[in-house]
Amino acid sequence: MSQLVLSVPGITCGHCVNAISTAVGEVPGVSAVEVDLSAKTVTVAGAADPSAVRAAIDDAGYETV
Repeated sequence: MSQLVLSVPGITCGHCVNAISTAVGEVPGVSAVEVDLSAKTVTVAGAADPSAVRAAIDDAGYETV
């Protein structure tokens, strides 16, 4: 199992955390998602395709850098 950490500067509130957690959690291969509001990062564990994780975050209305 691998871990992917992405910076998402648009995370500003609990709604953002929930929206991203839900979207990323639906990506095949994701076993766990942690969204850190203060660090503005998303940590994903599992065997998901990183481009699919980024696409899910983009589709939720947030941008990864």
